Amino acid sequence: MLRRILGYVALWGWLMTCGPLQAHHSLAGVYDMKAEKELSGEVAQIKFSNPHGSLTLAVKNPDGSTTEWVLTLGSATALAQRGIGKTGPNALHAGDKISVKLLPARDGSPLGFLKTVTMPDGRVIQISAGNPND
Repeated sequence: MLRRILGYVALWGWLMTCGPLQAHHSLAGVYDMKAEKELSGEVAQIKFSNPHGSLTLAVKNPDGSTTEWVLTLGSATALAQRGIGKTGPNALHAGDKISVKLLPARDGSPLGFLKTVTMPDGRVIQISAGNPND
């Protein structure tokens, strides 16, 4: 009986330590870490959530159509530490015209990891250096 209990405790401990290791993903698996892309467009939507927020940027194409790029942000906590949130001087709102620098998706889809934002007034805000802990 004691062996069975110890076996369950060991299994439970192993599951508790391995779960978080599998939960986090590598940026390099999704984004091209050696490429950097610049886009200009209009903020369509912004979400502040954990573990990652997102910014949807509507970008006009040369043919007049629009592509919506979904840009991954850091966590709401990391953004708040940089003064970025729903209110204040660094707030972004739907309709704002901005420019961004990002790490593009490896597969060419309109997906990226946001590095910097140039605000409508010209200020440049560093969002991330391309590090998941930024």
